[in-house]
Amino acid sequence: MEAGLSETPDEELAKSCCPEKVVDAARSWIGTPYRHQASVMGAGADCLGVVRGVWRELVGPEPEGLPPYARSWAEDGAGELMLAAAERWLVPAPGQEIAAGDVLLFRVSRGTVAKHCGIATGPRTMVHAYDGHAVAETQVPDVWLHRLAARFRFPAVSRSLTVLESVSIASLNSS
Repeated sequence: MEAGLSETPDEELAKSCCPEKVVDAARSWIGTPYRHQASVMGAGADCLGVVRGVWRELVGPEPEGLPPYARSWAEDGAGELMLAAAERWLVPAPGQEIAAGDVLLFRVSRGTVAKHCGIATGPRTMVHAYDGHAVAETQVPDVWLHRLAARFRFPAVSRSLTVLESVSIASLNSS
């Protein structure tokens, strides 16, 4: 593809996981207790932990280590870590509407970094975790829609496997 040309929604969709599988995987986390920085189904997860767990189920091993992050949604000293990681590893969601399977990133208030995430199960519902509550599927109220920072999709498994296979082949060739 030539530089400066954007891909069509069909090309973007071809690079992302099947939304039904993403929704099913996300819903399998419902009831998991909230645990800051955890990502173990049934034992504990925070909002990012659910997304990480769905990645492991549908895509494979996590592509990079996770730096420590503050529990407080108001803390933003480290910058846009969540958004930057999403831009590195997820596929931008096409169009303007939330769709099932989208990974949603939210800001707590205008001018702050994205610190909360969930997985859309429909245009106004998502699976997410937040302090004091187990992972749940909830409505996305208007106040949160106005805080939406970005939407992404999980990459297609075949695309991720190709990247992992390339890394494996390159490491074998260097031995």
